[in-house]
Amino acid sequence: MHLDAFQSLADPTRRRIVETLRRGERQVGEIVQEAGIHQSGVSRHLRILHESGFVSVRPDGQHRLYSLRPEPFRELEEWLSQYRGLWEARLDRLDTALKQRRKNPGTTNRSKADE
Repeated sequence: MHLDAFQSLADPTRRRIVETLRRGERQVGEIVQEAGIHQSGVSRHLRILHESGFVSVRPDGQHRLYSLRPEPFRELEEWLSQYRGLWEARLDRLDTALKQRRKNPGTTNRSKADE
């Protein structure tokens, strides 16, 4: 089963595991304790995160240590950056409108078509 990045992170339990791993490498037991999820669920979600490239596994004696891999997050950032200009332009227009409203509190920015 291959999931894309958004499918992998769409599940709230997987996002909670990612948040836990953001604080550093962890064993399954630590993830269970910190994320508040049963071990069987953690193992299943770690497998999905590992298969989708978000998590790496390192053996340490009898334990397996899980950590986040930066590459998929960089890919998400790269994809999202394509849309940042759109968001920023809209936020800039909103900022301009709010400043204009503060300067002229008695006026509205409605056009004739709105009336």
